[in-house]
Amino acid sequence: MIELRPFSSLGAANHGWLDAHHHFSFAEYHDPARLHWGALRVWNDDVIAPRSGFPPHPHRDMEIITYVRDGAITHEDNLGNRGRTVAGDVQVMSAGAGVVHAEYNLEAEPTRIFQIWIIPETAGGAPSWGARPFPKDDRAGRFVTLASGFPDADGALPIRAKAKVLGATLKAGQSAEYTLDRARHAYLVPAFGVVEVDGVRVGPRDGAAIRDVERVTVTALEDAEVVMVDAS
Repeated sequence: MIELRPFSSLGAANHGWLDAHHHFSFAEYHDPARLHWGALRVWNDDVIAPRSGFPPHPHRDMEIITYVRDGAITHEDNLGNRGRTVAGDVQVMSAGAGVVHAEYNLEAEPTRIFQIWIIPETAGGAPSWGARPFPKDDRAGRFVTLASGFPDADGALPIRAKAKVLGATLKAGQSAEYTLDRARHAYLVPAFGVVEVDGVRVGPRDGAAIRDVERVTVTALEDAEVVMVDAS
């Protein structure tokens, strides 16, 4: 089963410095049919204006993955972590028992991110943060695991959920396949470009909610960059 969620149907809020679109219920946007997809709780499509950002605020008991589509995001937290993550790369924060963090666009151009929240396996624990580069050439024509709660995901950023965040870059006409357990939930969004997912056309920033399939085949109808979550 594949349910298409067009970008035009997403919840939206424009705060001036932040133009946000919500694939799932978030803040003032509430849709009882879009509360979560398995353990995937939030997928926000954010455009952050230059020299602005999210001031310090708290979180707990959530795995928060930031995929930078354009520009860069600068992270600070009360653990003393600070880092700048650029387009195509990923940062992960395990909020654990509680953390206070800020996310700023210190650049001269807008920053575009996907912010993904996944419910952890267990509550509490020490909070943590990490980031690493993921060169797009390394995921050309195939899915690469960017973050994972499974021990066999070499090179992926660790999260505390039985889930994976994956990325692929595809040239027009290329396909990539991913094996999915029928009991699990996948959610796919093209950062740019148009793809076909098992016969369903998915445009840029649309969402595709996928379940009850054993294999996901993604074919690029034009050059595309896709991000997908595989969650319990």
